[in-house]
Amino acid sequence: MNKADAFAQAGKQAVMQNIHGTMEFLQKYPPFNQMESAHLAFLVEHCLLRFYAAGESIIKPQDGPVEHFYIVKQGRVVGERPHSARRGTETTFEIASGECFPLAALLGERATRTEHLAGEDTFCLLLGKAAFIKLFALSNPFRDFALRGVSSLLDQVNQQVQLRAVETLGAQYSLDSRLGELAVRQPISCLPQLPLRDAVRLMHEQQVGSIVIVDARQRPQGIFTLRDLRRVIADASADLAQPIAEVMTQAPFHLPPEASAFDAALAMTERHIAHVCVVQDERLLGVVSERDLFSLQRVDLVHLARTIRHAGRVETLAALRGEIQRLVDNMLAHGASSTQITRIITLLNDHTVCRVIELTLEEMGDPGIPFTWLCFGSEGRCEQTLHTDQDNGILFEATGAAEAAAIRGRLLPLAERINQSLAQCGFELCKGGIMAGNPQLCLSRTEWSRRFAGFVREATPENLLGSSIYFDLRAVWGPTEGCEALQRELLVLVADNSIFQRMLADNALRQRPPVGRFRDFVVARKGAEKDTLDLKVQGLTPFVDGARLLALAHGISACNTLERLRQLVERDVVDAQDGAAYEEAYHFIQLTRMQQHQHQARQGLPYSNRLDPDSLNHLDRRILRESFRQAQRLQSSLALRYQL
Repeated sequence: MNKADAFAQAGKQAVMQNIHGTMEFLQKYPPFNQMESAHLAFLVEHCLLRFYAAGESIIKPQDGPVEHFYIVKQGRVVGERPHSARRGTETTFEIASGECFPLAALLGERATRTEHLAGEDTFCLLLGKAAFIKLFALSNPFRDFALRGVSSLLDQVNQQVQLRAVETLGAQYSLDSRLGELAVRQPISCLPQLPLRDAVRLMHEQQVGSIVIVDARQRPQGIFTLRDLRRVIADASADLAQPIAEVMTQAPFHLPPEASAFDAALAMTERHIAHVCVVQDERLLGVVSERDLFSLQRVDLVHLARTIRHAGRVETLAALRGEIQRLVDNMLAHGASSTQITRIITLLNDHTVCRVIELTLEEMGDPGIPFTWLCFGSEGRCEQTLHTDQDNGILFEATGAAEAAAIRGRLLPLAERINQSLAQCGFELCKGGIMAGNPQLCLSRTEWSRRFAGFVREATPENLLGSSIYFDLRAVWGPTEGCEALQRELLVLVADNSIFQRMLADNALRQRPPVGRFRDFVVARKGAEKDTLDLKVQGLTPFVDGARLLALAHGISACNTLERLRQLVERDVVDAQDGAAYEEAYHFIQLTRMQQHQHQARQGLPYSNRLDPDSLNHLDRRILRESFRQAQRLQSSLALRYQL
């Protein structure tokens, strides 16, 4: 018997002597905790146990196609790749007890692309390739995990959230339901020449709130709703014999049957409509109403948005913040994604801001000067959570410095009152003074252009911080043309300045994700923040900063982080697999942050982004650590790209 055979035999005996203990160990970790006992027993019986000393290579690219599936039983494994920008290697990931590798290489029947080393004295369970293939065929949970990796772990988290929802809210409902599934009833439609009286009678007989006007080929030409009917009746001279085409709302908004319930809800909220036509190949397939959506969902989003937009007092808007909290609770419970929730929160916040501005204008009088209310930071990116402060400013047009100063003098009292009213509605005053009531942020378009150009031309630490806030900008109220012109100028400025890009990249590397070589998470060691990490600053900021830099450098005007990543993938700036991994990681960190805020709100605690990782279960800890690793990978790619 040669030395290798002796090692294998000894490893096999070590496992066989403690089958029960090994099974108990594996049942703590996914996917093994979902496998049938017989299949798990098969895995254990075909494993051998092997020891690797600290620093010893376990598998490397030069070894050729992978022959074993590895499970870390004790210790730690690190993955290292050569660093092309400097000598040596970089650690790309860590694998802890209960985790396994290298699935992609094993399934692809190829060598691993990364060398796996023992980060400390480590024991691994090894399953031979033939047994792995058999287990892959036997066990559905194992096969699903092997094929989908961290994606399947995220699905498990979502399933757990939804199961908890069933206990508190009853039947499940998915915001991802297709409109083709919801619009099952034959739509009520008529030709344009049908008299108004007959169209209303048809709506009454069919007990519907809308009728779609179509041509001979069933292509929608318009829509007539109960709201339109009230408008017609209010006109005493209305002729009920006139064709429906003369009073219909033309070119009704429509979506394809593949669109989701969330898409329809968002459209209704943004456009202040109560019906969405479902159209395929220009032909009407159905109509989805807000009643259809929200009788299932139990979250009357459109009604809440409408209530906000028509609130008569700031005190009413403040009271409605509690309704937004309940809406977020329901959406989280029903398995909505973090992106869906942040878009809804941002949209409702936008409605609140617009209504506060309108109420303030009614109270203080219209200054007679067109102005645009700008938002920056997370609000500019449409990524707000319940925990938000104010980052806003005002843009107006002026012919010169003297006129700009005069207009500013008239707008500042209005801006200060708006800031105070928003604070009353739950939008905390910005401690850094980034608010429209600050004279430095109530500027003409020329002054904004000059300020942005200064950020790029003189990249001081203060200006770099400013660019990370102000370069994510969006118009919330008022004319949008000035804001759009600013954004176009900004893209040209950054694209033409490689030095500024490099300094932005260096700045994007300052907030390091809280994972280290020798422990799961790097947490604060003392003070009130002891044993915690910051989900926003340390987890989300690396993705936000990295996506912003690459988007600005490549002429992408989108402000939302995930939209920036998607467009970067489309332009081959970011690898498609990397982009998907970054998106998944960002989603999970944001979801964890929202769940923390939800818990804090229920406990009557102040909102905080700091998390004690020991408060998480094993599955959530594992995915959070992997998500932070993806942030590290994005930062490593920036370091390579800009030679930092």
